[in-house]
Amino acid sequence: MADNVASLFRSNAAHSPSMAALARESDGAGPVDFCIPCNPYFPTPAMFEDMATRLRDIITYYPSSADTITAELCSLLQLPPQCVAMGNGSTELITWIDHLLVRESLAVPVPTFGRWTDQPMETGKRVDMFPLQESGGFALDLAQYGEFIRARGTKVAVICNPNNPDGGFLHKHAIVQFMDAMADLDLVVIDESFLEFADAEVEPSVVQEAMLRPNVIVLRSLGKNFGLHGIRFGYLVANPSLAGRIRSMLPKWNLNSFAEHVVFMLKEHGTEYQQSLHQVRRDRMDMSGQLSSLPGLTVYPSQGNFLFVRLPVGAEGTVVRDRMLTEHRLLVRECGNKIGSSSRFLRLVVRPQVDVRRLVSGLEQVLYGTSRRGAAVPEQATGTGYSSGTAAVDRLFSETNGAGTQGLAAQAIGAGTGAPGLPAAPAAGIGMPLPAAPSPVPVGTGAGMPMPAAASSGPQQQMPQQAPQPLQPLQPLQPLPSPPVPQQMPHQQPVPQQPVPQQIPQQPVPQQIPQQPVPQQIPQQPVPQQIPQQPLAPTQMPAAASFSPPQMPTGPTPPGVPARGGLTAAQVRGTDGLSPAPAADWSGAQSWPEAAGMAPLS
Repeated sequence: MADNVASLFRSNAAHSPSMAALARESDGAGPVDFCIPCNPYFPTPAMFEDMATRLRDIITYYPSSADTITAELCSLLQLPPQCVAMGNGSTELITWIDHLLVRESLAVPVPTFGRWTDQPMETGKRVDMFPLQESGGFALDLAQYGEFIRARGTKVAVICNPNNPDGGFLHKHAIVQFMDAMADLDLVVIDESFLEFADAEVEPSVVQEAMLRPNVIVLRSLGKNFGLHGIRFGYLVANPSLAGRIRSMLPKWNLNSFAEHVVFMLKEHGTEYQQSLHQVRRDRMDMSGQLSSLPGLTVYPSQGNFLFVRLPVGAEGTVVRDRMLTEHRLLVRECGNKIGSSSRFLRLVVRPQVDVRRLVSGLEQVLYGTSRRGAAVPEQATGTGYSSGTAAVDRLFSETNGAGTQGLAAQAIGAGTGAPGLPAAPAAGIGMPLPAAPSPVPVGTGAGMPMPAAASSGPQQQMPQQAPQPLQPLQPLQPLPSPPVPQQMPHQQPVPQQPVPQQIPQQPVPQQIPQQPVPQQIPQQPVPQQIPQQPLAPTQMPAAASFSPPQMPTGPTPPGVPARGGLTAAQVRGTDGLSPAPAADWSGAQSWPEAAGMAPLS
């Protein structure tokens, strides 16, 4: 199964393989899904049983027209039908938005949902990608984003709230201000596909504001909210002119019979739907706490039904993904193929606690365990370098987050100062080890044993301070094919009370060198005359220099020190600088308008 599963992931450039494809390559029992972001508590078992009993009729007959199904949904959400267009999933709506309303360029923060970058590029549009900084916890600064759009001359702007894959959230009043600031653009799209799971604000949706503006579209997904991705249904809200333009291009029967059946069922199950959303929010908090307890794992704050996590230093996301699937039957979303992310990041869907305990146990074994295949995270003092994702990711990260890494790491361990304006990292604790130092690895003779950081104490600390170069050429005498070494011994025998040079050829271990007071005798003897007489000194100096203790700090890395610059979410993403907008008075709202993030029109 392992080889077949690996090939499935390689053949999908932008998305993970479908659950059906994974099930075909397994023994029939699919994995526990932490990849597809859906609602695990809705529909209820009773709703599934009702659909099962009606399955024959559902799949046998044509559905009603899209207008009929849209009218029922608008009645449920208390929205005017002329402002709504339903599509066969939000992807169909994104496709028609691109074809009809995007003329030449589109701006979008990255990382984000792949269709917002891929769809315009597939039709020859210029996509201006605004990189969300890891050093800022992937938070979107709307002022900087606006400046970026003006500088690039972009015609269409997209915001995902919450963003996928990191779950970053923007308050309603900030988005409304952005919409008004971009009133001269051809289009502003606010993708609220995951907003149902947010609890940072009572009424965070901007659908009411979108209907009053000439260039704003709000996109929403029913499949994600209802846990029914396979049905493929979503909708957009805009002013009647924009919504009608999209609606006129959609096929007559673009919505299937399953979508119709579910939409007409919803009015009887509004309470269960609200309960499912509350449960997902509680599970998100519990899951975040459990994952945060894993050493070296960074969990970013999220308002979606998923969590964005950064793996410990040295862990490769594709390896973790494959081992979690093949060894523990858990499917996770590795984000190396998302522009603006790398293979060090995973997106994990919020699931019930029993599944989360299984996930945490699997991660513990894969990242730190001593199973047959070993741990994915290197042990202390055997760290590895930064593990990156695709070439596009590497290029984007090198342009945005590539500076300040050494300064930040030195600041965190007390060996230097970090980047200007950045707060100090927490004190050393239970974090992951630093990656291996970039100094050259000792090569040459068998005496070249590595020097661990913890061994740099006692006499070894004085070696680089007392000019050991004249003495260290004696260390590589182990090969002994060169005869000049025994010829130089008589030159050092006349030294008063110093028979030690006779012992040096017998002892290849450099531990006795600090025991000799040789550094004090070197200035007393005409050593500068003897150095040119030794034919090995000029050739063996590079080998001797490689034995100097590596200049790398000791001790464990504090928790959350980034691998390529920036700080952790806990340090920099406590707030986005925006105060919550006051809750509106939705006196006439029922349970379902709140579920959709909307209030009835006055």
